[in-house]
Amino acid sequence: GLGCCVLVLLLLLGGSGSPGTSPRPRGPWPEEQGPVPEGAAWGGVRYEAVKKHLGAVGALSRQYWQYLACKVWQEGCEEEKQREEGEAGPIPSWGFPLVGQDYLEILSAWYCSFGKCCETGDCRIINNITGLEADLSGQLHGQHLAKEVVVRAVQGFLQNPQPQKALVLSFHGWSGTGKNFVARMIASHLYRDGLKSDCVRVFVSLLHFPHHNYVDSYKAQLQQQISETLQRCRQALLIFDEAEKLHSSLLDAIRPFMAQHDSKGQADQQRSIFLFLSNLGGNTINEVALDFWRAGRAREEIPLELLEQRLRLELQEAAENSYAHSHLLRENLIDFVVPFLPLEFQHVKLCARDAFLARGLPYTEATLDKVAQMMVFVPKEEKLFSAQGCKSVPQRINYFLP
Repeated sequence: GLGCCVLVLLLLLGGSGSPGTSPRPRGPWPEEQGPVPEGAAWGGVRYEAVKKHLGAVGALSRQYWQYLACKVWQEGCEEEKQREEGEAGPIPSWGFPLVGQDYLEILSAWYCSFGKCCETGDCRIINNITGLEADLSGQLHGQHLAKEVVVRAVQGFLQNPQPQKALVLSFHGWSGTGKNFVARMIASHLYRDGLKSDCVRVFVSLLHFPHHNYVDSYKAQLQQQISETLQRCRQALLIFDEAEKLHSSLLDAIRPFMAQHDSKGQADQQRSIFLFLSNLGGNTINEVALDFWRAGRAREEIPLELLEQRLRLELQEAAENSYAHSHLLRENLIDFVVPFLPLEFQHVKLCARDAFLARGLPYTEATLDKVAQMMVFVPKEEKLFSAQGCKSVPQRINYFLP
């Protein structure tokens, strides 16, 4: 049962001695084996101590079971409350690295890993910023600016005990440069279920809102869906793909959820993250990258301030009907405009390598070169940037399968 599993878990975590000590006899020395050797007396004492600790751990195990029953099934909570009000004497220690509430959190998270233990889905929020940073560094190629902005923005937002507004990030760049990839990675490192989490909603403009004649109906549905998600989850992630095609009326439904709010007196502030993914601004980003290349400067030298300034200027000047998203910039609701640079030959090779590794297929440098050479590169003179980024790379490696 779960009680036995808890006991085993505690034994494994607690260990049976201090680091660096050598094994000792675990029980009294049998008389038929002759005189008691040196240290055997210690062994008898240790045996009695172990018996005492096992009894204590058994009691501790029952306390954890009581805690889980209260938190998960809402049973036995009265006894749990009484236990908290009148704590028993201290339990002999085995030098556990974690004690008390830390163990309760571990056990609660362990139970939740087998299924949903709460209606809100909050118990499946993991917020693994370290993993997010590591995976962005290892799997997102050619995007030093996006890596830095995303990690700092998300980490800072989640560490803020009382955020004044939702975190709003706007991703811009050519297709295939990694915007959707980063959005999926954020979801997978903030929630155990990734994009399938009940706390994550993805909206694709042309898929979910295809007909302008029904925009009023879409607006009501969108507002209801966002409200339900925010009520269900204290931390929600909402992703809008093809944001440049989002009708202006739909922004009216979204805007109130992103605006500033008063968080006074709220210890555990409800928070939400909005991601807007758009191809607009891609040409501006590419022009800056090309200028740096022609000047003999590395793309890693491109400063965020330069690109963000150019992007904001271009997007705010966009025609009202062609880019309703620009209203969010004018109202300062977008916290960060995140540029995704065009990908070069070397980056496409890295994407090909990742595709081979993901499928467990062997590859050579020559094979990666051939995959990259199948892509179309622009401008016509320099042939520097992949016109599709890495978008079709996983399909192109099929040409090299045996």
